[in-house]
Amino acid sequence: MRMNRVKKLWREGKPAVGGWLSIPHCLPAEVMAHTGLDWLCVDMQHGCIDYSDAVPMLTAISTTDVTPLVRVPWNEPSMIMKVLDAGAYGVIVPMVSNRAEAERAVAACRYPPKGMRSNGPNRVLLYAGADYQKHANDEVICAAMVETAEGIEKLEEIASTPGLDAIYIGPTDLALALGLPPVMDNDEPKHIATVNKILETCKRHGIIAGMHTASAKYSQRYLDQGFQMVMLTTDRGAMASHVKADVAKLTGWTPMKPVAPQGSGGY
Repeated sequence: MRMNRVKKLWREGKPAVGGWLSIPHCLPAEVMAHTGLDWLCVDMQHGCIDYSDAVPMLTAISTTDVTPLVRVPWNEPSMIMKVLDAGAYGVIVPMVSNRAEAERAVAACRYPPKGMRSNGPNRVLLYAGADYQKHANDEVICAAMVETAEGIEKLEEIASTPGLDAIYIGPTDLALALGLPPVMDNDEPKHIATVNKILETCKRHGIIAGMHTASAKYSQRYLDQGFQMVMLTTDRGAMASHVKADVAKLTGWTPMKPVAPQGSGGY
């Protein structure tokens, strides 16, 4: 089986920096895969992407050594199994709030006897190799997003779930759970304290702490803090930021006002 490069980095004590895909097409996925990132996540929760979009995007990522991940729409076993069969080397599961929900996500990622994943790999055999089933339980990443009030309260039981590889923080939903405005790169003391608590809990239980950011400044901050799974940029955000920066350099011309604000979206 093809090695999961992100898991290899983690085993070596190194961080993995990734990007986020929300545009439903294989070309931006392939472009992002040729930028030097360690992983890319196809966002089926908040991105404009369905399963028929995700498969060619995973194929496009396969033109590189970048590790393909999928954020599934919900903690629903059939969708988790389906994207893994299609070639995702890991899933990020949103809104995991307790031990039972974490166990549900893990079970969908693991073949028996460690889980309940049904045997039926299709495209992943082309990507990973004919011995995929033999090694998949060790190589596939299962990451749970802790971003609800209940999840914060039950952090210890989630982090101690057998088979869970990582807890991934969605900063804006976490902020809402704390009664704060949904800001991505968040400096509210209550938000910082909760993020620190999640990081320390992950370290104590021997799992990876992941963080979603909206800037290289905050990505570096979380890398320096000890997060080993950090999201640097999104396809949509990178495109908008680059064009807006170039527009600002021009003189003798008045740019149009954006029709809608170019925010980072809900993550």
